Amino acid sequence: MSAHSIGSATLSFGLVSVPVKMFSTGESGAAISFNWLHKKDGARLKQQYVCSKDGEKVEKDDMVKGYEFTKGQYVIFAPEELKALEEKATGAIEITEFVPAQQVDRVYLEKSYFLGPDKGGERAYRLLCEALKQTGRVAVGQYAARGKQYLISVRPLEDGLVMEQLRYASEVRSIGEVPIPKTELKKPELQLATQLIEQASSEALRPEAYEDNVRKRILEQIQRKVEGKEITEEPAEAPKTQIIDLMEALKASLKGKGAVAGAAGERKPAKRVEGKAAKAAPVAKRKVGGARA
Repeated sequence: MSAHSIGSATLSFGLVSVPVKMFSTGESGAAISFNWLHKKDGARLKQQYVCSKDGEKVEKDDMVKGYEFTKGQYVIFAPEELKALEEKATGAIEITEFVPAQQVDRVYLEKSYFLGPDKGGERAYRLLCEALKQTGRVAVGQYAARGKQYLISVRPLEDGLVMEQLRYASEVRSIGEVPIPKTELKKPELQLATQLIEQASSEALRPEAYEDNVRKRILEQIQRKVEGKEITEEPAEAPKTQIIDLMEALKASLKGKGAVAGAAGERKPAKRVEGKAAKAAPVAKRKVGGARA
C-alpha cells in the first residue's frame, strides 16, 4: 500500500524549483500508556489548572500566555500577538549550500521525512537526487512550518530524497562538557577489543532482527489482567559474574563466540493483544492505553 502524503512544499536550489510531497519515514510504535483513574470508582480523571497564588481552579477562558523574562516576572501576550510572532508557513524548502555528507554530524539529527516528487517536478527531483549522489554531498537550508523555521538537510536515499530536520547549533551541547578523564590504554587490551568487535561485526544494519521485547511483555501482562488474571513478575536473571580485570573480561568475551551479538536476550515473542479488549469482562472495558489523563 502506497504511503499517504502529510504535506507538500517547494524545494528550491539556485533558480530551480522542485514541487515535492512529504511523507513520514516511519510509524509510531503505538506507545503503551496508562490513564489515571479514581481509585474509588474507576472513573477517568481530568486535568485541571490551579492558580499558584490563591489555589483557585482556573477555567480556560481565564487563561493567558506569558513569557518569564526574569524570575517571577512575566510579560503577557494576547492570542493575536502570539499569532503575529509565528513564522509564516510558506511551504518553501530553501537550499542555501551543499556540504559533504560526512560533515553533517548525527548529533544534529532530530527527525526525518521522505520527499517524493509532486506533479510536474519529476525531472527536477530526479536530477537533484542523482547530482547529490555523484557529488557525495547533502543540501542544507531552512524550512518554515507550524509557526517555526527549521534547519534541514536533504540527502539521497536509493532513488529518492530524505529531508532531515536538524537542531540548530545553539540546541546542541558539546561532548567537551562531559567529564572524560585521560586514560592510557595497553596495546594487548586494544587488540582484544578490536578482535571482539570484528567477531560480532555485520556488513549492514538489520533493524528487522531487533524487536521491542519490553513492549511485548507489557502487552502480554495487560492481556492477562483483562482476562481477570493476576500479573506475574518474571524471575530475575541471575547476575552475571563480574570480572574486574579488563584483560580477563575481554578474553572471556571472545571465548563466548558471539556473546555480544546475543546480549540482546532470547525472550520468546509474546502474543499480540491489540483488538482483544472487546472480549474482556465489564470491569476491564475502560481503555487501557491511549492518551494520558
